[in-house]
Amino acid sequence: MAKAKRAERRTAMKIALIGASGFVGSAVLKEAASRGNKVTAINRNPAKVEKLDGVTAVKADVTDVAALTAAIADADVVVSAFNGGWGDPEIYAKHSAGSKAIVEAAKAAGKRVIIVGGAGSLEIDGKQLVDGPHFPEAYKDGARAARDALAALRTETGLEWSFISPAIMMAPGVRTGKFRIGGEQPVFDAKGESHISVEDLAVAIVDEAETPKHAGKRFTVGY
Repeated sequence: MAKAKRAERRTAMKIALIGASGFVGSAVLKEAASRGNKVTAINRNPAKVEKLDGVTAVKADVTDVAALTAAIADADVVVSAFNGGWGDPEIYAKHSAGSKAIVEAAKAAGKRVIIVGGAGSLEIDGKQLVDGPHFPEAYKDGARAARDALAALRTETGLEWSFISPAIMMAPGVRTGKFRIGGEQPVFDAKGESHISVEDLAVAIVDEAETPKHAGKRFTVGY
């Protein structure tokens, strides 16, 4: 597994962040802003977006391709932390529709996009986690939607994209800035655990935004 290395950057970026008030999105917002980037925080309810220096909240529904295209028009890169809504019985349909709209908007605006997906499509012994007998039932529909969104991305032409899956276990924690990077399989530590803090996942996402290393690929991170 490769260890994360941060490159020095001299100028701020313009990052369009979709889903800026969610669990992952709010962590990405803080990380991106802390590095001096200019962030357009796209949300259905801009009032929920944390007020930080360099952050401009913009109202747009993820399924409104025209509004989304306009919102990301000035960005150097788009980061999507969109989630269809855990616990929503229609999460598969909502996540799929949102994912398709984000791709359409990125293509229309000619923007590079980083999609944050789940760990369910990571593989162990050639089998995706979401298809295993121990995968939590409550998360299956959302994981399948993210898995299908990744499959659709892999058929796209004319779009520069990256897809990041977190470790199997992700929770609030500490920003260490130290983690390992993998590809299609989860990253496990010496104890056989696959975990990452949401703060360090955000570091990996903003690293990819600033210095792309996984164009046209899925990657994952863990300790």
